Amino acid sequence: MDAFFVSVELLDRPELRGKPVVVGGQPDHRGIVSTASYEARNFGIHSAMPLRTAGRLCPHAVFLEPRHHLYSEWSDRVAAILGKYSPVVEMASVDEAYIDLAGTERLHGPPIAAADALLREITAKTGLPCSAGLARTRLVAKVASDQAKPRGLVWVPAESEEAFLAPLEVRRIPGIGKVTEAALQSAGINKVGQLAEMGREKLEKEFGRWGTALFRKAHGGDTYEFFVDAEPKSISHNRTFMEDTQDRALLDATLSLLCQKAMKRLREASLSAGVVTVTIRYMGFETITRAQTLREPTHLDPLVFETVKKIFDKNCDRTRKVRLVGVALSSFTHGGEQLDLLDASRREKLERIAQATDALRDRFGFSKIQFGGSMTKSPREEEEE
Repeated sequence: MDAFFVSVELLDRPELRGKPVVVGGQPDHRGIVSTASYEARNFGIHSAMPLRTAGRLCPHAVFLEPRHHLYSEWSDRVAAILGKYSPVVEMASVDEAYIDLAGTERLHGPPIAAADALLREITAKTGLPCSAGLARTRLVAKVASDQAKPRGLVWVPAESEEAFLAPLEVRRIPGIGKVTEAALQSAGINKVGQLAEMGREKLEKEFGRWGTALFRKAHGGDTYEFFVDAEPKSISHNRTFMEDTQDRALLDATLSLLCQKAMKRLREASLSAGVVTVTIRYMGFETITRAQTLREPTHLDPLVFETVKKIFDKNCDRTRKVRLVGVALSSFTHGGEQLDLLDASRREKLERIAQATDALRDRFGFSKIQFGGSMTKSPREEEEE
């Protein structure tokens, strides 16, 4: 979605169209910019910029307090449209999603036609602008969608991924922030093409296990998750179901998968989480959020998923159909956890499993390596396969 928070606000305040608008708070506050309109971006304002800096760059901009409940409602409406085009829709955030169009040609025509129709339907039914990238992998599709903004569609045909990425600055690769960019530049690497020319062994020697991920990314492959330069305040993943469901096996499998994604990102940032939050949204958009503080911070999947399951089982109304589930981690600490809750042999085993799965996912992609609890499929997915 293009400048999503601002775009939603403009639906309520059309008189602000064409003006520099910033969502995040007032310019004298200590917060940061959540989203800026393209008119505001012309003054150098961007997401994550301190509000005070944005106020200095554009004093006449309109500064709005965020209304996250409203953005979530519109996100669900967009997700419902996405679900019409494929049974495989993954919401990466409130304003970004990945949709798998493989196997939908008989319903929607060639993928490029389906992508175009999808964008047009979203804008027609919501009034919100959006852009898309169409490619064989998530990473290339993500980069292409950034290149397409605003209100565009960029298609990168199969086998042309490296040529598409090569002339771009390394910072255009998702997950390469200021820290990684500086490290690459110090090694004389400024363009993605230069990164692609380096061998895997050399990158692994220079950057450790991130070298494997960098190698795959430079060639247009997915490590699935994006590594993090800046320390996040929270890490979350959610899934909106194409059809509201009471299928317990599906709900449990989805929670397991979301937990695994969040935990991998946590370990990539060298953090442990002290608080686990579960979100449940029922049909009708009624949403409940429940959090639990762990006895000790952890970065190990089984310990967090055990808490996720307890929260979900305690708070989910089994008589109602579920529209969305989400898992979030917060209250981060650095370094390892205390050792009181696990005996040394079990902890060592879990640590080895985490390290091995992370390494395999970096090399072959997240979807290739999952724990058994996340492998249950919905009836529709089984029928189509």
